[in-house]
Amino acid sequence: MIPAERQQFILTCLAERDVVSIAELIDKLGVSHMTVRRDIQVLEQSGRVASVTGGVRLSRRLDQELPHLQKIEINADEKQAIGRAAAGLVGDGMVVYLDAGTTTLEIARRIAGRRNLTVVTNDFVICAWLSTQSDCTLYHSGGLVERDNQSCVGGAASEALARFNYDIAFISTSSWTLAGLSSPSELKGPVKKVAVGQAGRSVLVSDSTKYRVIAAMNILPMTVFDTVVTDRQIEPDAAAALREMGVEVILADAPETDQMSKGEAE
Repeated sequence: MIPAERQQFILTCLAERDVVSIAELIDKLGVSHMTVRRDIQVLEQSGRVASVTGGVRLSRRLDQELPHLQKIEINADEKQAIGRAAAGLVGDGMVVYLDAGTTTLEIARRIAGRRNLTVVTNDFVICAWLSTQSDCTLYHSGGLVERDNQSCVGGAASEALARFNYDIAFISTSSWTLAGLSSPSELKGPVKKVAVGQAGRSVLVSDSTKYRVIAAMNILPMTVFDTVVTDRQIEPDAAAALREMGVEVILADAPETDQMSKGEAE
């Protein structure tokens, strides 16, 4: 079989079962371990499959994102840990972009005490929190209002964000693979692309449950990110693959209680 035929065979096997072992694929295809791994890598880079220990599985599909009020209750400990680790990348005097999301809200809560900070966001909840809990210079993008996610998206939002040069941009997502970020909505793409394009350092912040999830619209390739901050439940193979791509991986620890440091809000 040529590579395209082998890769289609792998996808056919996965359509029948959730996970297929590498050993089984070697046996059925009659090729070497290296050849199977190479075919899986090609499929993984396209976002269609994801490696698991000793095998491969299809990426999960995301058809519609949950609203803000539901997302804030999911994986709260992991989001707090990621927020704390990501906040450690922010220094006094920086210009920071915070993408809309419940994980980036945790970053906002931990950078409120930084001095001479400028924060730009498209998220209404983040903006409202920082407006009362910090003295940073604060901008909201405006734009088309997405009510469920309490944020702004689309062309008007991205045009406003393009006015700034960010020292660091924190990007959120509900679906990502080694190929990159995707979304059920094409309106989120322009906002994230502009923020990354204007940033000296681009950081993806997302808990491990979002990995191996794919949505209809491709938004950003993983190669645009300098850093990924996630939790320690991320698959070791995924972290290793990111590092091979030249992306720094920060694994956040989740202690039993998440105490904010002095200068951060209670």
